[in-house]
Amino acid sequence: MENRQSQVLNLERVQALETWLKATNTQLIQVNGQRKYGGPPEVWDGPTPGTRSEVFISQIPRDAYEDLLIPLFSSVGPLWEFRLMMNFSGQNRGFAYAKYGSAAVANHAIQLLHGHMLEPGVRLCVRRSTEKRHLCIGDLPSTTKQEHLLQVLRVLAEGVERVSLKAGPGIEGVSAIVAFSSHHTASMAKKMLMEAFKKQFALNVSVKWQSTVKPRPDETIPTQKPPKSLQPFPLKPPRLIPNSPQSSVLPPPLSRPASTPPGFCRAVGRPTAPKHPYPPCSSNSSSCQGHKVSAASPVMLLGKVCEAIGFGQPVYEIYYSHTGPDGFIYFTYRVNIPGVTIPFKGLVMVLLGPSTTTIMEEAQQSAAHQVLQRVYNNQLDH
Repeated sequence: MENRQSQVLNLERVQALETWLKATNTQLIQVNGQRKYGGPPEVWDGPTPGTRSEVFISQIPRDAYEDLLIPLFSSVGPLWEFRLMMNFSGQNRGFAYAKYGSAAVANHAIQLLHGHMLEPGVRLCVRRSTEKRHLCIGDLPSTTKQEHLLQVLRVLAEGVERVSLKAGPGIEGVSAIVAFSSHHTASMAKKMLMEAFKKQFALNVSVKWQSTVKPRPDETIPTQKPPKSLQPFPLKPPRLIPNSPQSSVLPPPLSRPASTPPGFCRAVGRPTAPKHPYPPCSSNSSSCQGHKVSAASPVMLLGKVCEAIGFGQPVYEIYYSHTGPDGFIYFTYRVNIPGVTIPFKGLVMVLLGPSTTTIMEEAQQSAAHQVLQRVYNNQLDH
């Protein structure tokens, strides 16, 4: 009964949020399992915040939303960005990030709001966000070249700024330290690079956070701590999501296959050029009209491939499998292409979205992406 109640939305709190959004004309954007304000907001007139200007907020009640949190954290200073982590059920996940214009304001927020009682018996935990931006990729081939790896990573992930290689005693193969433009882009890359290297190059690499920033001596450590009895709210698995044929957008976007550096290809044994590149989808094409998707939509591209080969349009069957400890939702899929005797089957993972429909759309796009990769590597046979 307790588990069931924890998944039920507090409709009064949801209505209060909607009323506040309309009254204040506040805009929120739902993306990748989080609801974001600002980044920056329209009223922002200062420079982009530097490092150490973000705080991490935990112990948030599951039915507390931005109508309570944004005014509270704005009372310390103007917010450049506020991100509340969300479940697809509509509840928050118990933590959020608030970014200010400077490290000094962020430090002030920690001093004032750590231990703040948001409601009776519930105190917030506010501390400095680590904002990690560096990943360590291990078990790379010993022939890996820095410039080739940089090009590959920029194809696979967003926000890659630079790469440095390291090798020597105690290091098996070659390891790379990869710097990203933000913690968000690094976090997204961390979740997908292992699978991407395995699929693209048959490489089993390791990917972990690289600690490169040491605490500064002037950083304030909160002296007030929430009671030990206040433990974080447990995360609950989502209910079964029914099968639904939909289509939308897949991260990372798949356009014409970006050329992988020949040197890196030879090092890992992958072909240096595709046999049949994906056909482009013209914005004037009748199949593109009426859809708010880019020409790089995997579902659209797969349809164009089948059309070019002379097959019928793919039929998708998507089923919920399970939710992983990393927050990803896993789906099994079956894609039937008329003219191909054996259906394509596999497993995909997607991030939480604002609705069941959005999640199913992303699952279908991921399935189409995998089928495209198989078509890319092995030409379809009648």
